[in-house]
Amino acid sequence: MPESFKRIRLLYIVLGMLLVVGLLPVGLAGWMLSRRSADELRSIEGRYQAQFVADKARQIELYGQRYRDVVAGLARAFELAGGVRVMSEQGSDGRLQRMLGDDPNLFALAIIPVGGEPHVAYKPDVIGRDETNERVGDVLASMSGSGLKVGRPRLIRSSQEMSLTVAAPVMGGEGGNEVVAAVAGIISFSDVARAVEQPASSQSELEMLNAGLPVIFVVDADGRAVAHPDARVAFSERSMTDLKVVRDWMEAGAQVQSALAPFSIKRDGRDIEMLGSYATAELDKDARLGVVAMQDERAALSSVTEMRRQTLAISLLAAGCALLIGFLFAKQLTNPVRDLAAAAYRIAAGDFSQRINVRDRTEIGELGSSFNSMTDKLESFIKDLQGAAEENRQLFLGIVKALAAAIDGKDPYTRGHSERVARFSIAIAERMNLPGDEIEKLRVSALLHDVGKIAVDDNILKKPGHLTPEEFEIMKQHPQKGYKIMSHIPAMKEFLPGMYMHHEMMNGDGYPQGLKGDEIPMQARIISVADTFDAMTTDRPYQKGMKLEDAVARIKSFIGTRYDEIVVAALVEACEDGQIGVGTVRLRSRRASIENSNSIETGIGKQATVPAEPIPVN
Repeated sequence: MPESFKRIRLLYIVLGMLLVVGLLPVGLAGWMLSRRSADELRSIEGRYQAQFVADKARQIELYGQRYRDVVAGLARAFELAGGVRVMSEQGSDGRLQRMLGDDPNLFALAIIPVGGEPHVAYKPDVIGRDETNERVGDVLASMSGSGLKVGRPRLIRSSQEMSLTVAAPVMGGEGGNEVVAAVAGIISFSDVARAVEQPASSQSELEMLNAGLPVIFVVDADGRAVAHPDARVAFSERSMTDLKVVRDWMEAGAQVQSALAPFSIKRDGRDIEMLGSYATAELDKDARLGVVAMQDERAALSSVTEMRRQTLAISLLAAGCALLIGFLFAKQLTNPVRDLAAAAYRIAAGDFSQRINVRDRTEIGELGSSFNSMTDKLESFIKDLQGAAEENRQLFLGIVKALAAAIDGKDPYTRGHSERVARFSIAIAERMNLPGDEIEKLRVSALLHDVGKIAVDDNILKKPGHLTPEEFEIMKQHPQKGYKIMSHIPAMKEFLPGMYMHHEMMNGDGYPQGLKGDEIPMQARIISVADTFDAMTTDRPYQKGMKLEDAVARIKSFIGTRYDEIVVAALVEACEDGQIGVGTVRLRSRRASIENSNSIETGIGKQATVPAEPIPVN
């Protein structure tokens, strides 16, 4: 994370506190007031909505009762007249038709005698004879006993008018206990539809909800719409059971006449809270309709939303004034602290020449003076520490070089070997663009890579000819011996990989652990190549040093088996560029170059053609 995002300026903290002090009380009071207003308004709106649907349900019941009385009155008139025989008189069908004309809400009337010829009058522009007979037959089929029967509202196919069918029995016979006929009427349900229409009824249900208008509709016992402000919904008799308020009404049945039922719906992937209520309109004991109302709660409480906007505006105005006053005050307070922080940051970056000038009579001014005094002492201490650190480093490197020279001095043919391997390793690492701290570790590790030879018998170490298998096994132990010697020194921990593993091979045939591939640390891979290159280009008792190009070609032939391809490529690049030669190295870094120029140059010997002997082991 960038440093600028980790710090928070004191100015912002002061301004934030002023904002909290200035804005929080106003905002909290406004929020509590608006919440209380919202609860009260929601309660009022809910009661109004519940009363509204209850009134609509009563209107529907009165409307249904009116036509129940009409049909029942006809049935009672026939009973008083001694049955429906009067319908056989001439002109009776005409009177029945005129009765339809007198009532615009009456679409059809049918007198159905038991075992006699039915008399049917209907308005052909609304309903046909076949559909009239079908509707009347459905109601009569469900009629039982002497009670009135009201069918569920249904859509007339020919005219798309919503209607319901009412039927009443005509009783006669001995004692008046026998059904001798039935009177059925098909009644318009348009008045009910008009009762639930809103002024913007031409809009769809979604448009009405988005506009904040209440949507009031009527459903039958199965939850299908029979009256709706959106004609497309009513005419399709769409099931409304996807709305929780409708399901609540269906579950309540006849037990609850009216109730509030808030619910939520999904719209555009969001949950929208709705105000909901329902009431039951009972046309008869088996025919009940549900009057349902729903409204977007947010729109219903729009006045509360406006109150919250005004509260927010007042709060923002108060916050602006607090910010303006606080900014001027905070500037005077925080500028000296900011200067102190900037100076401390520069000191942390290593610039100890920084001083600050704080003209303040408060504790901040005293802090500035103490800071300058502390910086003076810090600068002196750091200079002393830097000098001591450099002396310790030079002492450490001197001891390492002396130790390496002592090891190489045991064999006149390997004198200067460790120093050359270190310089070759540094050159390869520079070509590989390794970090400076890794190169410094590599240098020390390379200087000490053969420290274990101090524990190898001189007769083996200085033998002028090839070693016997037994002697070679003893020679192969020098990595472990060097590791044991140096592992007791905690400060040598980061230099151990190169000392311990520089004879490992990429194919796993090396020693002492038989590591392969990426199991071998990069430090050891580099020293392995540098060690071999020096051994191949140095005169030994049993062979002459190779030419540069022959040694490079020989090493390249072992890519993937003995040596890492990337390391060999860096060596080849350094040789081709003249950075590495036989016994010579030009280092890039200034410190390494100075140390290189101060090192003791050691002769390499004459060059010779490539011999057929194995690669020398150091």
